Parts: sequence; structure tokens; C-alpha cells
Amino acid sequence: MAYGLIGERLGHSFSPMLHSMLGAYDYRLYPLTPGELPGFLENNTLQGFNVTIPYKQAVMPYLTGISERAAAIGSVNTVIRRQDGSLYGDNTDCYGFEQLLGDASSFTGQKALVLGSGGASKTVQKVLTDQGIIPVVISRGGENHYGNLDRHRDAALLVNTTPVGMYPQVDASPLSLTGFDRLTLVLDLIYNPHRTRLLLDAEALGIPCRGGLLMLAAQAQEAARLWGQRDDTDITPMMAEEILKGTMNIALIGMPGCGKSKVANELARLGGRQVLDTDDLVQTMQGAHPRDIIEQEGEAAFREKETLALAEAAKQSGVIIATGGGIVTVPENLPLLRQNSRVLWIQRDLALLASRGRPLSQAMGVEELYARRQPLYKEWAEGTYHNRDWRDTARQIQEDWL
Repeated sequence: MAYGLIGERLGHSFSPMLHSMLGAYDYRLYPLTPGELPGFLENNTLQGFNVTIPYKQAVMPYLTGISERAAAIGSVNTVIRRQDGSLYGDNTDCYGFEQLLGDASSFTGQKALVLGSGGASKTVQKVLTDQGIIPVVISRGGENHYGNLDRHRDAALLVNTTPVGMYPQVDASPLSLTGFDRLTLVLDLIYNPHRTRLLLDAEALGIPCRGGLLMLAAQAQEAARLWGQRDDTDITPMMAEEILKGTMNIALIGMPGCGKSKVANELARLGGRQVLDTDDLVQTMQGAHPRDIIEQEGEAAFREKETLALAEAAKQSGVIIATGGGIVTVPENLPLLRQNSRVLWIQRDLALLASRGRPLSQAMGVEELYARRQPLYKEWAEGTYHNRDWRDTARQIQEDWL
């Protein structure tokens, strides 16, 4: 049994990983140009396939029938080959968004802002309407737009269906959440990065929020069920967690000389991952060693260059990031790290921290430097590891997070 995903650009798709968890069937990616689409739809022998941008509507003329939910949305993301060889279309994104939304009873009769008016927006609107929630679509034009958001600050729910904030433009956000005091949930259909700027802003304001990974896993599970490859057992939380383990970065923070680089390299060896060291990236990008930049231009100039290097590293998926000891002294670095990384604090006895070749440790003293940074390490970290032996520390992190 062979299945797959068709779309125009599929290089970063998680679909093969998801379907490998759903059953022992062959699932492949089929990137197609618009000119290749008709021939594929007329001649492929797949038992079923998923459809992504920009072909969710383009496939419909080639189908002999579509489901009620696909018709209501006006797009198809799952195709099933019937016994007579004909193709039938359905839309499992509805099911996926239902799972992401969760218990909708607290939003019944309330207003939900839906950012965007494309195909994903139509899916969200249908689910919200079916649940008795009032969707208000915000787009660049029309009656409700980004210029008159003040009239909708009573919304209880906000859903981003636009690509704003998606990799690689991870610094963008579709709007500011300041002033939306009645929001009790923010959902973003984007799943790369794991935490978009919108979600990070929601977290900072104490608003519960979720990204689109659970929806992605749920719609894949529903597609496999429609193909006859799955029963009704729900494994979407497990699938989402496995995707996170495979794609989230591990970012190591801690004092200079605590062993971050050694632990990072051992983690990379154990897990077959790439290491990105922010000090090395600064040197590559600036053509000068961090020590020389600090001594010649000052710490503030180095920190600016370090943030630029971190921004590039933090965009990646599934890498090990070894950071400089002072990365935590710049508040802008926290959202960069949190967007797609597990942030882990590597501790080591202060007496074992070497200061040679480290201008800040020499100038200030290790104890004073630690006293200033320790509260920040503690605040930023999701986990803490005391590094007595870098091999053991790496193995423990692998067991806990990879």
C-alpha cells in the first residue's frame, strides 16, 4: 500500500515522520509544479494521498466526489482511492483543528478572532461555527481588518491562520496582543517554529496558547483512518511529542567554562545531530574571535553580534546549540531561544571554572560573574544538569529530552 503528500514545496514536511508512527505503509513526498499536477492526478497508482499548498482546490476537478466537510470548506487535503479506481476527496484539517481547540464549551456564544481569510481560515471558521462560537475574520481589507482591531478587544479566543511568523521569518507577528484583556486562549496553526512570536507574546502576558503541531498530527491520524490504515485509537499526543523530540533544538546555557561545548559535542555524537556554537558563529560572521571583540570593542558590541549569531542558530530545527556564558544578559535572546529550543542549564562547581582566555571572568571574577547571572540561568532554563563528567551529563540529557 503506497501513500504520499503532494504539494509544491515539501522540503520541511513532517508528514513522513508522522505517518511512520501511524502504520507500516509506504508514505512519500511528491513535490509537483503546477504543470505536473494534472499528469500526476490522472496517472498515479497511490491508494491515497494528502494535499497541501497550493493544490487543495486544484485537485477537486479530478475527484468523483467529496465529503460534506470538504464541500463546506471548499478544499480537499486528503484523497482516497475507491475500489473502482476513482478518487474521493475529504478534509481532515477540520478534525485536526477540533483536537487543537479542545473543549470549546467555554467559548460558546463568544467572539473568536480568526486572522487570515484563506483556506485554513475557512476550516477554522467552520469548526468554530459548528461549536457555537462566533468567528470574526480579520484580513488586510474588508469590514474587519488590522486597522480597526479596537472594536474586537472583547474577543475570548484568537486563532492565527496566516503564515506570518513561520520559518524562516520567525521574528514577525501578525498583531500585538496588548489590550486584548479578555483573551483566554491563543492558537497558532504554524508548527515551525514550535513557539511563534505570537505565542511567545501570549506566554509573556500569561495567556494560555498552543501551536499547530497537535493539529498536524491529528489530521494525519484522521487521514490514515480514512485510508483504512488506523483504528479509532487516538495517538496524536504521543505523535506530537515524538515530533518535538526530533525537531526541537537543545540549547545549553551556563557559566563560561562549565563544559557546554563538550556536552554539546557529545550530545551531537549520541544523537546524530549538528552542533552550532554561538562563539564560533560570531567568529565566522565577524571574522574575529569573541575575546578580541570584547577587548577591542567592548562587551556591548560583542553582545549585539552574539544576538545576531543566536538568531541564525535558533531558527534551525533539531540541532544542539552551545551558547556563550553571557547569552542570558540580553533579554532579547530569551524569545530567540524559546521559539524552537529546550533551554538547559549546565552547572559546574565554581572552583573548576577556568578564567584563562575569558576576559569577563578575569575582569570581574568568577564568583561575582556567577552571582549576577545565576538568577537569569535559573529563570531561563527548562532543566538543570550538574556537570561532573561531560559524558554522563550528555547521556542524561539524551535520556531526558532526545
